Amino acid sequence: MKSDSTYRSPCPLSKALDLIGDKWSLVIVRDMCMGKSKYGDFQHSDEGIPTNILANRLRQLEEFGIIEKRSYQEKPTRYEYLLTRKGADLLPVLQQLVLWVQKYDNDCIEPPEGFLTALPEDLMAQRDNPQ
Repeated sequence: MKSDSTYRSPCPLSKALDLIGDKWSLVIVRDMCMGKSKYGDFQHSDEGIPTNILANRLRQLEEFGIIEKRSYQEKPTRYEYLLTRKGADLLPVLQQLVLWVQKYDNDCIEPPEGFLTALPEDLMAQRDNPQ
């Protein structure tokens, strides 16, 4: 988490935007909510995040306690990225943003089945009990 001296203000919304208000962080969290966990998975998202930005955002999200990195392969070492409880608790925020956009923009796709009804607890259960 950032120290209090690095936030623009003590306003909760301003602090949230300091943590996840860039162009890419919530896209990465969205992908993780939909089951993506590996670097290559994130690279293949439709938004086309540049690799240098992806690496930076994953590092920041880990520093902020939103995700954690864990090794899944040795030689070469490869990592997967998993939502923490703090990260899973962003799911309702993402769901409300989707509903807001759908209300005012008819030119967007439907979210994947189950996205709008999922709960943070569902994400944690999937994380802890992969299939």
